[in-house]
Amino acid sequence: MQVSMVRAKLHHARVTGADIEYVGSITIDTNLLAHARMFPYEKVLVVDVENGARFETYIIPGDPGSRTIQVNGAAAHLVNLGDRLIVLGFALVDCPPPDNWTPQVVVLDADNSVQSIETEGRYT
Repeated sequence: MQVSMVRAKLHHARVTGADIEYVGSITIDTNLLAHARMFPYEKVLVVDVENGARFETYIIPGDPGSRTIQVNGAAAHLVNLGDRLIVLGFALVDCPPPDNWTPQVVVLDADNSVQSIETEGRYT
């Protein structure tokens, strides 16, 4: 048996754009993806801290260094510019999971610069 475990997280990513006409997905700066150990086209769960909206989508790679967090397609209706998002990546892990399982957590500041990278400790 396997369980789905959080393996990567971008915490408090600020929405820099929303494009309802785009086919779908969330565009994320590839530098931020590298820090979080997330991948282009990976399925993610996105949570809007401001309004509680939750949706699943996939990652589209954004320009490196742009600090872009853009929600595209129908999900663009669920966010506003400047909203704080939590972007979660998961992995299937054999049950029981390893005792030392720890997700990669990248905490961002108000302009989507990396504030800290945590590989242990508290996370939500």
